Amino acid sequence: MLALLLAAVPLAQLAEAAPVDRYGYTLPPSMQKKAKKKPARKKPAPGVDYVGEYVNFGQWLEVRAYLDAIAARDGFDRADLDLLVGKLRYVDAAVQLIKPAPPGKPKNWQAYSGLFIEPVRIGAGVKFWNDNQEALARAESQYGVPADVIVGILGVETVYGANTGRFRVLDALMTLAFSYPDTPTREARMAFFRDELEAALVYARQNNLDPLTLRGSYAGAVGLPQFMPSNIVKYAVDFDGDGRVDLLNEPGDAIGSVAAFLVAHGWQRGDAGPPAYPASVSPNRAWEAYLGRGLAATLAPGELAAAGVSTTAPLPDGELFGLVDLQNGAEATEYWVATPNFFAITQYNRSYFYAMSVVELGRAVRLARTAATTAAAAPEAGQ
Repeated sequence: MLALLLAAVPLAQLAEAAPVDRYGYTLPPSMQKKAKKKPARKKPAPGVDYVGEYVNFGQWLEVRAYLDAIAARDGFDRADLDLLVGKLRYVDAAVQLIKPAPPGKPKNWQAYSGLFIEPVRIGAGVKFWNDNQEALARAESQYGVPADVIVGILGVETVYGANTGRFRVLDALMTLAFSYPDTPTREARMAFFRDELEAALVYARQNNLDPLTLRGSYAGAVGLPQFMPSNIVKYAVDFDGDGRVDLLNEPGDAIGSVAAFLVAHGWQRGDAGPPAYPASVSPNRAWEAYLGRGLAATLAPGELAAAGVSTTAPLPDGELFGLVDLQNGAEATEYWVATPNFFAITQYNRSYFYAMSVVELGRAVRLARTAATTAAAAPEAGQ
């Protein structure tokens, strides 16, 4: 029976199935099926978690006109720019990640904040504060920005440098500057990323860096504070005094640069109170007219009180505030009265949720650090 079955199988088919003939003898090498070699997978460069696709950007008319313009404007050598652009890659991952998210669930502050005010970030924040307490104290003294706010921003952005991004910045910026996805804001966004690409080149030249070594997010944000290149050029500072700005490897530069950014965007040194005050609202709902007024403090305490907004602590006279609503899905909305310093944080990321996460994470780190210090200083039981 076995012989009959084997005889019914064509020799070629059997050779594909196993390197033996119909009688069980090994086939000669010339008749054995050769295994197809898999193409070697290109390995990412160290510190990069993607492999971009080669595209000859230098042949694109828009790119050539752009290179002409920045060479004339910034004094770059045009031939050097051609060589650099020839080394850049198209990154489809950046295009996919930058696309607007589909409509999702209703906003939920508690779910959002739970991603940031959690034990890992709090513990990492305590360590970062302890390791960099001199720089944080100096930034607070020089700029008037409390250490807990700086710590909050760096924790929300990158978990103190643990997640700074693994994209080659110039690849991401070139891709988004000239191949942004088809959205209603495509032209404006491409103009934005072209400006950021130019700023990245200027920053690299100012600090004697190889621009191809810059690593960051899929949108080109760099370092512990995730500054876009234009913000590095405008606001970053050499806070550790080593002669260059390095937001990726120098926590001191990151600390000073965050403080400088906030001051440039309206941080008020003299306001010693919290960035936002918990509030309650009256049933008459007159206060609804004060919601959605943007990212600026425009309301006097008397206006808020007259509309039925009250705070647990009295608001300082002579200052302006804003009413902030933090929606919780099907649960009750939280209301806060925000100060100009709260709105300065929203200039870092234009979101009430973001700014409040910064405030709450910074506060949680400060309390955890104080508790740890107190516990370490307390005498051991029984002594």
